Amino acid sequence: MRCPYCGHNLNRVMDTRSRNNGKVTRRRRLCLKCGRRFITIEEIEDKGLYVIKCDGRREPYDRKKLTKGIQVSCSKRPVSIDQIETIVDKIEAEIESHFIKEIESQKIGELVIHYLRQLDEIAYVRFASVYRKFEDKKEFLTELKKLKHSL
Repeated sequence: MRCPYCGHNLNRVMDTRSRNNGKVTRRRRLCLKCGRRFITIEEIEDKGLYVIKCDGRREPYDRKKLTKGIQVSCSKRPVSIDQIETIVDKIEAEIESHFIKEIESQKIGELVIHYLRQLDEIAYVRFASVYRKFEDKKEFLTELKKLKHSL
């Protein structure tokens, strides 16, 4: 690993931590030439998962895009980034457990709704209103009534 400060190739790993069920490894390193510390992140790149969009297009799965969508629905709510990451991890684990190479965006949306409903009702309604494309307040109120009756 090359030092980002001086370009030297020799360094020592000071600390190693895993995230996302061992899929991501974070290492703190010390350059043996300039003595500065830096962090590297290693992550498995090729998931080979494609998302089939509503119009039939296929695009590579993007964890960041999924995380961002959930973050938007959870904005100004008492939901931590760790809770959002946990939801994304659960969704990915469910997809991987079925060894799926392609998944419809609707299925991912339903999984998000399922987990958000358990986590935060307001975030759930926000996500559902965009995901299910509510056209008017009647549809919105219908979803709120369903939520009220399920409690």
